[in-house]
Amino acid sequence: MMRRFACGLFLLAWLPAAAQTGGLPPEWEARKMLADLATETQRFKPILDQVDPKAWVAAGAPETYVTQLKSTRNEVDYLITTTKALAERPEKLALALEALFRMQAVEAFLRSLGEGIRRYQNPALADLLNGLMGETLASRDRLRHYVVELAAIKEQEFAIMDQEAQRCRAMISRQPAAAPRKSQPKGEEK
Repeated sequence: MMRRFACGLFLLAWLPAAAQTGGLPPEWEARKMLADLATETQRFKPILDQVDPKAWVAAGAPETYVTQLKSTRNEVDYLITTTKALAERPEKLALALEALFRMQAVEAFLRSLGEGIRRYQNPALADLLNGLMGETLASRDRLRHYVVELAAIKEQEFAIMDQEAQRCRAMISRQPAAAPRKSQPKGEEK
């Protein structure tokens, strides 16, 4: 029993320390990075508000641009929401991956939409969009790096927990089995 407790205690003591080793920034720095990314992503909205794909369709553009603008706005909102949620729980790999995938979707949508803006609406607005994408490049790269580092640390934690669990199982299996208690017949006293 004591060995089981010691194994569990070791894991509980080790996990918080392991989360801050490696290439991950401190939690406060990760929160700031994610808040900055959400703020920078918010800056795409005024540009998207100026885009008018319905007028493009009248000029011969494919109808898909109308849907694409709506999808782009949705992805921008999802990315903002996801990065804010990740800022609250920066240790959550699933949220980090979701933020990364949302960010990649936003990038792809904005690139495609930028081509439509350049061709069917206003090259200067397309340049403004591309310039803003360039300004957010550093934050996007930091998120990519953060996700890779977080995944590496989670993988390392899993490997160590698995090794420790195997060690604890081996220790427990070497312990002699407790002798079964003999039941006292009723009426007899010790």
